[in-house]
Amino acid sequence: MTTSRLLSLEHWKGWLWSIIRFVLITGLSFVILFPIFQKVSTSIKDKGDLYSAVVVWIPQNFSVDNFKEAIRVMDYWVTLFNTFALSATTTLLTTASCALAGYGFARLKFKGSNWLFAGVILTILVPPTTILIPVYLNLKSFDLMGIITLITGKPINLLNTYWPFILTAITANSLKAGLYIFIFRQFFRGIPKEVEEAAYVDGAGIGRTFTRIMLPNAIPSMVTVMLFSFVWQWNDSFYTTTYLTSSKVMSTQLSSLPYNLAQQVSDGASKADPFYLSMIQDTGVLLAILPLIVIYLFVQRYFVESVERTGIVG
Repeated sequence: MTTSRLLSLEHWKGWLWSIIRFVLITGLSFVILFPIFQKVSTSIKDKGDLYSAVVVWIPQNFSVDNFKEAIRVMDYWVTLFNTFALSATTTLLTTASCALAGYGFARLKFKGSNWLFAGVILTILVPPTTILIPVYLNLKSFDLMGIITLITGKPINLLNTYWPFILTAITANSLKAGLYIFIFRQFFRGIPKEVEEAAYVDGAGIGRTFTRIMLPNAIPSMVTVMLFSFVWQWNDSFYTTTYLTSSKVMSTQLSSLPYNLAQQVSDGASKADPFYLSMIQDTGVLLAILPLIVIYLFVQRYFVESVERTGIVG
């Protein structure tokens, strides 16, 4: 009996699948965790450990001087507040506008809705770099259908302000908005129509049905969209460094960190040690992703449950 079980094809398929799964999980974990562990190890090293032949991962002399230097150069606490305010504001506005758009595509029948939704899907497929120049020029000389020029005599420049992020979030055109609209549309389509029809029978209009009936049932999709939107906005460097070149947010501070370090750490007579500058840069990167890691530790259970309930996986 035992010999036949060892020779069976199903037995070996199970073993082969277990080995493949173990190799994939180990490889993915290594790719994700190795850079983080490396930066943690580098950030707590003393400057004297840089040239020690025996120090690889665990420092001989633990130090928090790298954190102090990175916090000073990045103006970290102001940068953290600005980044959190920007990400939270765009997240709330994006979630509200995309939920409204997703509900419209899921439940309201109007002429051209399929073509409009095809346009939404197109925004997921088209790389943002292809439309960067016209969007940039439009924001640099922003004029709402000629009204602003009529009042002030000239268009206004919205660059280096938070208005590009607010306006795109309100109009469901922010970063990855097409994906969020798709998530909401699919979720609202899954809610039984009888729930909505019962609200109409009770005298509720479209707006009241959306806010009182549909939105409370869409909490899982809202949590998913809010988490995705917050993380992507926090990590975004493409739009942020394009629209905000002088504001203190994480993306701009990280992109200018090598230059600021070279200027502030050098003593003027000689250039700073490049290995020491690399150590401070690694610490700055760790400080930038640290808030996201802390947030994920608290909300990971809600995130996984929401992703499963919205049908993104499985």
